[in-house]
Amino acid sequence: MTLAVIFPGQGSQVVGMGRELADAYPESRRVFEEVDDALGQKLSEVIWNGPEDALTLTANAQPALMAVSLAALRAMEARGFDLGASAAFVAGHSLGEYSALAATGSLSIADAARLLRIRGDAMQAAVAPGEGAMAAILGLDHDALKAVCAEAGQGGVCQIANDNGGGQIVISGTKPAVEKAMEAAQAAGAKRAIALAVSAPFHSMLMQPAAERMAEALSGAALSAPRVPLVANVLASPISDPEEIRARLVEQVTGQVRWRESMSYLADGGVDLLIEVGSGKVLSGLAKRIDPRLSAISVGKPADIEPALARLG
Repeated sequence: MTLAVIFPGQGSQVVGMGRELADAYPESRRVFEEVDDALGQKLSEVIWNGPEDALTLTANAQPALMAVSLAALRAMEARGFDLGASAAFVAGHSLGEYSALAATGSLSIADAARLLRIRGDAMQAAVAPGEGAMAAILGLDHDALKAVCAEAGQGGVCQIANDNGGGQIVISGTKPAVEKAMEAAQAAGAKRAIALAVSAPFHSMLMQPAAERMAEALSGAALSAPRVPLVANVLASPISDPEEIRARLVEQVTGQVRWRESMSYLADGGVDLLIEVGSGKVLSGLAKRIDPRLSAISVGKPADIEPALARLG
């Protein structure tokens, strides 16, 4: 058995996530305390008690999801799990890359929290409300949708943001261009085109101001080589050099999350088990649809830990 540990991205947040972990494991509670201290805010109160609209704010959701992922990992470690000895790779979906880097010791939890707060604020501020849009396109292959985006983006911006796999691709850009692409995608054979309730057109060139802000923030962050190689979103292949990690995190703000290809890379490399650490089971569900060689389990609550460790033998 070859293991990779994966970390969820935005959209997996839910009020109350991580509370059972904090109640059951002092090691998990300390993660939330560390994030609260780093941000100078009781983010843990928002995570556990809401309100939901406060938790879903990009600037809160991103560090919150990282906190829950690290709290789950610390609980696993308290029961004997060793990420460095057990996993061949780590990967994270968008903001999940910061969770993965904190998990592997490349970033401190405090720095990851601060960077994700800056990232969330910068992404929110990059485009005026209502100017951008994102949509999920179901049942159209990558190359066909790329051509649709190129045509729809004439005079605007429309590009593939997340190639999630399992027949789901998310596009992002200026609102008129995305709406045009939704119609064209369905005409080209897509099963569905669904407008997403998001606050900004993430992972598009419209996020360039946010990328510049992250370049500045990351230049001052202490980054070391991760204990486990990170399969980077924008490359769909592993990296370990701190300076390349820094550069790819900046590139990721405007670049495509190549999740389908990342999971295929893992499967081709012999990985057969994924553990999704954190809130929800979105990535576990995608993995099974991307490649039948991959099995996946999720760890987000105390009850998940012993079954996961038993699976690892």
